[in-house]
Amino acid sequence: MARTKRKVNPIAPAAEPVREEKAEKYLTAAYVRLSVEDSGKKGADTIEGQKKMLSDFISRRDDMELVDIWCDNGETGTSFARPQFEAMMEKVRRGEINCIVVKDLSRFGRNYKETGNYLERIFPFLGVRFIAVTDNFDTLTAERNENGYIVPLKNIINEAYSKDISKKIASSLSSKQKRGDFIGSWAPYGYSKSPEDGHKLIINVETAPTVRQIFAWRAEGIAVVQIARRLNDAGILSPSAYLYKSGQVKTEKYHGVPWHTQILKSLLSHPVYLGHMVQGRKRQSFYEGAKQIHTLETEWAVVENTHEPIIDQRTFDAVQKLARERREEYNSRLGKFDGMGGSGNIFKRLVYCADCKRPLVRYKNVSHGKKLWYNFICPTHANDPRACPKKGIREDKLTEIVKAAIQKQVALAADMESVIQGINNSPTFCREVEQARSRIVHAKRTLKRCQSLYDSLYQNYVEGLMNEDEYISLREHYKQQAEEAQQIISNLELEEANGRQYTPENLFLQAFTQFQSCAELTGDMLAALIDRIYIDGNDGVEIVFRYRDEYNALCDFIERRAAG
Repeated sequence: MARTKRKVNPIAPAAEPVREEKAEKYLTAAYVRLSVEDSGKKGADTIEGQKKMLSDFISRRDDMELVDIWCDNGETGTSFARPQFEAMMEKVRRGEINCIVVKDLSRFGRNYKETGNYLERIFPFLGVRFIAVTDNFDTLTAERNENGYIVPLKNIINEAYSKDISKKIASSLSSKQKRGDFIGSWAPYGYSKSPEDGHKLIINVETAPTVRQIFAWRAEGIAVVQIARRLNDAGILSPSAYLYKSGQVKTEKYHGVPWHTQILKSLLSHPVYLGHMVQGRKRQSFYEGAKQIHTLETEWAVVENTHEPIIDQRTFDAVQKLARERREEYNSRLGKFDGMGGSGNIFKRLVYCADCKRPLVRYKNVSHGKKLWYNFICPTHANDPRACPKKGIREDKLTEIVKAAIQKQVALAADMESVIQGINNSPTFCREVEQARSRIVHAKRTLKRCQSLYDSLYQNYVEGLMNEDEYISLREHYKQQAEEAQQIISNLELEEANGRQYTPENLFLQAFTQFQSCAELTGDMLAALIDRIYIDGNDGVEIVFRYRDEYNALCDFIERRAAG
């Protein structure tokens, strides 16, 4: 019988070895989140545990460099409006991070739609790699179908769990409210939680006298803004500042917060100072990601005589009567000058004080019932002139300044787009792009060949066409070649994606050129192009445009091309 030809797979040399410089490391962010309901439970996840896991994971990866760890403690996963997450994403948009690592998908988010939007659209557009460690999910290698990544089921389960736990917590808290138990994180200003029972309130000997003085001043008819100034002048800590100084909160934003009108109005209207437990004045649906809203007085949970009062009924009633009278006076003035017209605030959430960083307030001004204009003023200065220098700017003046600045940016973007198109169409650039694509094609062919040879090894071994040592040696060899080819492909595709910022797809160009034909400012235009506007004490205006990093990248690219 003729001998069957041995089918040992030779290690065929590649037509041309792929030469690749050492790949740059991913600039990696570790993101940690712990919700309120998870905190403190036995066996539950911890912030430190997540930090250690992610730090260890990244340190073991040769292709990653840890930039920093962002941590949202006590933040719900149903919304992405989280302080540290937004700070991390700002770094991403600046190009300082191109990889995000989380413990699992539920730490990233429990809202299926928003999570999917980040994974399927935002991260790919920004060139960001995303890894969920314990879920073994990596966008670099994750399985995809025509509908995207195959992870939606787990996110649906996460979202359902979030809704279920939110409803159960709400039900439990509602029962405690009806019993008159205090369920807040911190006692109202003037009270403390009882050491024996954290659901009961006792008078705080440090802050209760201030509450009595505030009510006394207001009952005398002293304006709320004047009361705020008296308290700030006397160096009396506001509720937020007191919580920070006493160590009850660690968040730096509470440090040094002054008294202002909204704090006092809330305090002066609170029946808790009559000895009644009043809860449910605000409501928020965590699982729906809804913002906190004020509820109607008829919806409050009120249980009378649950603790010692600070204010007597007569004083409290006098203050409420005065508040009603002031509201009636204010309402009577509303609409008085409606016939003069008006305008919406296109600068909403964009204009800030350069010193205290608080949003400026837009005020309507009427002169002799004939002239109407709007001003932006600093609320910190209005409440306490010593806390922040006086500043303000007329809206019409601000509009002129911003309009001129945007027009310059739009014209600059149009010029740069023309230059970029010229570079992109040049023979040299086209040749470079084609060479890069050829390298990807070649690497993919190498990968396919290695995978084919690897897949056929076992059949040859079973048929006795190679011995065990040959099988093991070739298997490891092809596996290593496949992994090296996959890494090269990943690096080249990432380089190709990053290269899009040197084309008309650059975010700076796309954002500004879309408004070339717009003659007037609109709210949508300002929101799309401007991050913030700062006003200083000398009426100076600083405009912080969006996409500065993308603009700088274009400038560097154009300079390199001109020099090269």
